[in-house]
Amino acid sequence: YGNGHSETVLAEALAGRHDEVLIATKTNSLSASGIREACEKSLERLKTDRIDLYQIHWPSGTWGGDIIPIEETMGALLKLQSEGKIRALGVSNFSSQQIEDALKSGRIDSLQPPFSLLWRSYEDNGTFQTCIKNNIGIVSYSSIAQGLLTGKFNADNRPNETDNRSHNVLFKTPHYERALEAVKKLEPLAEKHDATLAQLATAWVLAQPGITSAIVGARTPDQIKDIAGAARLNLSDADLQEMDRIGRAV
Repeated sequence: YGNGHSETVLAEALAGRHDEVLIATKTNSLSASGIREACEKSLERLKTDRIDLYQIHWPSGTWGGDIIPIEETMGALLKLQSEGKIRALGVSNFSSQQIEDALKSGRIDSLQPPFSLLWRSYEDNGTFQTCIKNNIGIVSYSSIAQGLLTGKFNADNRPNETDNRSHNVLFKTPHYERALEAVKKLEPLAEKHDATLAQLATAWVLAQPGITSAIVGARTPDQIKDIAGAARLNLSDADLQEMDRIGRAV
């Protein structure tokens, strides 16, 4: 992100500590030459000799992009993998059929879809089942619905037009009002577990079948420390079912 700025910042933070973490990044270039160039630039910015998880950001043709055969894209990724420059291969925003098509060319290790209590399309359309069947990890993004599940928004505090979130259907009427109502209903469960709403929502995601990691955005160290507390929560089946019911209303 930021034309590679995020990778540059990460390299500074992880100087001498790469072996303590797994680094995941993405490519928007899907041609054989484009993928190699993108990967080499990422390696340079990250100041490392390998990327632990390298992902296709969007399927070919998305947002008006070039149509590149998945066989070409997978071939380039597998070549980089054989050279040791990347370890695991992932896809992001792929449908069940697109995953099946990619699997014909080689191993896929992970899918990164948008998924939260309030956004369930990949779960409902069979994509998660495809991942589970093929032992593909599911790394959710927007796990707290771009902050909507933190409880910080209300009728008078809503992202304005300069905020990218204002284009998300969850922040538009009538979905926004339904989401606020759902968040209100989650508060007693958060209090029961002595947890923040963000922790509760993240713990729910992590408890879902097939989910192996949850990506959660943070802007401050305190937010990072807070969300890490989701790992300590042990939600009962009754808790999970109640949260599912509340989320489904949105």
